[in-house]
Amino acid sequence: MNEDEAFMSRALELARAAERAGEVPVGAVIVKDGVIVGEGWNRPISTRDPTAHAEIIALRAAADALGTYRLLDTTLYVTLEPCPMCAGAMVHARVKRLVYAATDPRAGAAGTVFNIVQHPSLNHRLEIEAGVMGRECGAMLREFFVARRQSA
Repeated sequence: MNEDEAFMSRALELARAAERAGEVPVGAVIVKDGVIVGEGWNRPISTRDPTAHAEIIALRAAADALGTYRLLDTTLYVTLEPCPMCAGAMVHARVKRLVYAATDPRAGAAGTVFNIVQHPSLNHRLEIEAGVMGRECGAMLREFFVARRQSA
């Protein structure tokens, strides 16, 4: 297992925690110099906060741990391609690299629907690595939504 897969495995564990809590199963970790400095999982339902996406929670934790909102030389690992809100937050935080697992064909903002994280009009652009553990993370999301539709 390479470093990207190891950190994505942790993000997948966090996504499972979100699922157990009744949230959409998305997990995120932020790494600097090979060490996790922030992590989070989706919590908008439990917190009644529409901004409580896994990436936002991880960004807040990393900023707190590092003592700055500028998360220079960090990598954010997330199980689902970020939405426009999260992508914009990553640009503002100056995250260096984004690694995501499953694409989001409805709201993906790292190249699938939009490409906010590399938009030429913005003052910062992220490196992107897509598809790391994409099958596992995509399957988990599909199973979650199938089960949710069946129970509705």
